[in-house]
Amino acid sequence: MRYILKRLGFYVLAALVAITVNFFLPRLTPGDPAQAIFATYGGTLDANALHSLRVAYGLSDEPLVTQYFEYLGNLAHGDFGISLSQFPAPVTELVSQSIGWSILLGLTAVTLSFLIGCGLGAVAAWRRGGLIDRIVPPTLVFLSSFPYFFLALLLFYLLAFQLKWFPLGRAYAAVGTPDFSLGGLADIAWHLILPAGTIVLVSLGQWTLNMRNAMIAVLGEDHLTLAEAKGLPPRRVLLQAVRNALLPNVTALGAALGGVFSGQILTEIVFTYPGLGFLLMQAVTALDYPLMQALFLIITLAVLAANFIVDTLYVLLDPRVRVGAAA
Repeated sequence: MRYILKRLGFYVLAALVAITVNFFLPRLTPGDPAQAIFATYGGTLDANALHSLRVAYGLSDEPLVTQYFEYLGNLAHGDFGISLSQFPAPVTELVSQSIGWSILLGLTAVTLSFLIGCGLGAVAAWRRGGLIDRIVPPTLVFLSSFPYFFLALLLFYLLAFQLKWFPLGRAYAAVGTPDFSLGGLADIAWHLILPAGTIVLVSLGQWTLNMRNAMIAVLGEDHLTLAEAKGLPPRRVLLQAVRNALLPNVTALGAALGGVFSGQILTEIVFTYPGLGFLLMQAVTALDYPLMQALFLIITLAVLAANFIVDTLYVLLDPRVRVGAAA
């Protein structure tokens, strides 16, 4: 418990640093965000409109420290300001419309790639030198070596555009709000297959290779050799080896879960999937500073939260961590 509290304190401090940097960085850079947007309109905005932009962005003539504490108060109430590109929509409203799709896409892809990759890696190591070991890991590593955007565009062109096996982007076929009936959920799942499958193909090789290498190292340990010599059923030996070999992949799972909001930006852009990555691209294109600031902060906090969860799981999976933390 002490170890978990210490890690929690570290991540809370890291989150405060991220929030502070997220506040000061855009305000300390040269220029004025409102002036930048003013320039994009060819100088057609009057003084009142420019003032409104500054207010929407949260800029004022007050000291930065005062603005900072106001910013913290707004964050505590979930207020990220007003979107400049979709004025007067609040940033929170736009984020809430997209975050669910990013979570659905990211968790589906990460879960499938983790489970399939770990399973294939365990089998390849258990049957070392067999057909699966000789073919599957090299093939998956070869697919992982492709530039991601190239593979996504290739699959989109072949499977969606040419063969028409899958929809041409988006997360659902309905116009407006999605239909959450049984048929609507099936349609959402159908739209999910291609973007999620692309992420799985790219990341599967790393999971498989990591699990195979960890399994080979674990299977060579003395306690498993002794257990096998004493007649422990092969299934029990395999399960014990898998549990020990999972630890490095569980650590990597934290980074993968944290990247759910940031690592799939290209996927959402290629497949026009309405998640946070696609929203971030729109915000950058439109110079929507409040929306960009909110998305960057959400991505950072998601990475920190995912890593804290993995640290907690690591304590439960590895007794040596508990012993070291108690000492």
